[in-house]
Amino acid sequence: MTDLLRKGEGKPLREAMKRLGVTQAELAARTREVDVRGQGVSVATVIKVTGRGKTAADRCRLRTAWLLATALEEPLQDHFDMPSVSTDTVGR
Repeated sequence: MTDLLRKGEGKPLREAMKRLGVTQAELAARTREVDVRGQGVSVATVIKVTGRGKTAADRCRLRTAWLLATALEEPLQDHFDMPSVSTDTVGR
């Protein structure tokens, strides 16, 4: 499972929420609307990923990041660092 690192300790996410005029609960609801499964992201997870301080999470699953960015109507890479291509090689 791929985890992504949020940029700027979540500041770009919070700024996008402010631009759209949505709360964390409203963002969670928007993720359900864009999720083909209809599940979306829980309010608790939105709070962790968009929050700051001790309770904030700097990493989240790719699916969570995608749903948040899509619900914010912004590119994923504006809010999360993209994983780099692995250059690891297996020695034989």
